[in-house]
Amino acid sequence: MGNNKVVITGVDTNSLPKLSGKEQAELMIKLKAGDKDAREKFAVCNMRLVLSVLQRFRSRYNCTDDIFQVGCVGLMKAIDNFDINQNVKFSTYAVPMIIGEIKRFLRDNSSVRVSRSLRDTAYKVLKAREELIKDNAEEPSVDMVAEYLSIPVSEVAIALEAISEPMSLCDPVYNDGDDTIYLIDQVSDSMDNEDRWVERLNLKDSLSKLDDREKEIVKLRYFEGKTQMEVSEEIGISQAQVSRLEKNAIKEIKKAF
Repeated sequence: MGNNKVVITGVDTNSLPKLSGKEQAELMIKLKAGDKDAREKFAVCNMRLVLSVLQRFRSRYNCTDDIFQVGCVGLMKAIDNFDINQNVKFSTYAVPMIIGEIKRFLRDNSSVRVSRSLRDTAYKVLKAREELIKDNAEEPSVDMVAEYLSIPVSEVAIALEAISEPMSLCDPVYNDGDDTIYLIDQVSDSMDNEDRWVERLNLKDSLSKLDDREKEIVKLRYFEGKTQMEVSEEIGISQAQVSRLEKNAIKEIKKAF
């Protein structure tokens, strides 16, 4: 990306036309009446929706062109299934459809293996979700999907969990300027107790050089295995502050070594 220009699968996004809400509404009426030219023009005008969704996935996956094309499939499905009688904006309806199509593609091409029966249940759940979104113009709850399919709520939850997108421990979950909190900062480790930590790294001397608050954070984080969120609640400061003080403490400890 450079100079606000994005070229994906040969499409220069700067060249995509922009239409007013009134113009898009008029195109929607025409395409629903069977006008193929209006359908194509409407799709091109709304490719920016696909690009906005693409930003959620492009940092983790290298197949940007493939994801863009799959997102366009989701866009076309949204166009064909959109009900103009519903009091909802097209973009509000289309974005979940585009995300769902991309996630389905990534799941089908994932290295994580899921049983056929569980995958079939998950696809039924996703299909039901799309139908409920179409009918109600809002995201359905797990209970609503379970009732729609006449299956237990737990079965819906397990199926969705089985095909959910894996997360990396290095994924950022919060950013406050220079202080980024990663998923690994949210994970506690019951194996990190004081005896093992001090015995393995001989930290007594370096820990004594920290101020009281930094000592407390290091103790709670590494001796008791608590998450940054748990530490922030216990000592009464924000998680971003915990992250900052923890980094400073580790920096001082490294200096001592």
